[in-house]
Amino acid sequence: MKIGIEAQRLFRAKKHGMDMVALALIKNLQRIDTVNEYVIFVKPDQDTSCLPAADNFKVVELSSALGYAGWEQIELPKAAKKEACDLLHCTSNTAPLLTDIPTLVTLHDIIYLESVSIFKKEGTWYQKLGNMYRRFVVPTVVRNAAKVITVSTYEKRRIQHFFKLNEAQLTAVYNGVGAHFEKVTDVVALTKIKEKYSLPERFFFFLGNTDPKKNTKGVLQAFADFNKKQSKKYHLVMLDYDQAELTKLLQQIDEPALQEFIHLTGYVPNEELPTIISQAQAFLYPSLRESFGIPILEGMACGVPMITSTTSSMPEVAGEDGAAILVNPLQTQEITKAMQRVVEDQALAKLLTEKGILRAKQFSWEHMAKSVLALYQEVYQQKYLNK
Repeated sequence: MKIGIEAQRLFRAKKHGMDMVALALIKNLQRIDTVNEYVIFVKPDQDTSCLPAADNFKVVELSSALGYAGWEQIELPKAAKKEACDLLHCTSNTAPLLTDIPTLVTLHDIIYLESVSIFKKEGTWYQKLGNMYRRFVVPTVVRNAAKVITVSTYEKRRIQHFFKLNEAQLTAVYNGVGAHFEKVTDVVALTKIKEKYSLPERFFFFLGNTDPKKNTKGVLQAFADFNKKQSKKYHLVMLDYDQAELTKLLQQIDEPALQEFIHLTGYVPNEELPTIISQAQAFLYPSLRESFGIPILEGMACGVPMITSTTSSMPEVAGEDGAAILVNPLQTQEITKAMQRVVEDQALAKLLTEKGILRAKQFSWEHMAKSVLALYQEVYQQKYLNK
């Protein structure tokens, strides 16, 4: 079996979200499958060393003068046909509209199809154009796909609701958490990272960005209200966030002075994240909407209390046994109260840490890769062996 995998952004230096999922999938397939052939289709970029070599894995770099759409709709199906792929797995929500090759598509979420006003009014133009493209392409892609993979039971229900797919066509496969996400206790390593990123002494960790679903404005308001009650102030550490955007949000919530207590690190390589997270008082992840929420597991694995949301997939990932504090993300006072509980109740913080570590151990990228490989085999058999 020869399997093509779309991983367009795999080589970009600053990887996020779906890029990291694709990389974890491919690396684990390299470990568990030495029989089948794989062709990884990528766009040329800086980080060519992120994927180790393997005898049965070939990387094909594709370029297009027509941007993302041209790469996906023209260059990718043409290259997959040239490489004689038996299957094509598109890992990032969309896929070619016209191809004879049986296609599996990972549909991480369908937020761009949901009629929620917050997603229409906010966000960058890049995000809005991407959503327009997906709104056009995804309905046809889903109808044509041999198999649709999503990442949680919650998202599976949403996709079934929108596309009326039968049970056999749609499968939920949980994401994993990297083995390097663990509690870092080495003093030398902690000090090195603390100095590199000028980390404050006492801080909460927040993975916010400009996507409205991340609830950055709500978190900033909750943190402002929390800090007003503290005699010794805390800081909020945020990764790779634009200073101008932060200033704008602080003005919108009428808290410009909060800037003094917010620390922007810039981009942090994934392998350094555990050493930062391990030094936090708690990990804030009260998103408005997620399809899975890998950072929940990453924070738990690093042994810090997790504060996340009661909405969408987040309770499913965090579990129901008290491994995280769940809050209504639209009620900033609930976020504030959760932060207060973590710093005031050491017994609670310890319990969250212990339960969180156990919860994170229930998810692995190897299990995810084995599940996806089984789907490859199922689609291949249906297409080529059951004629």
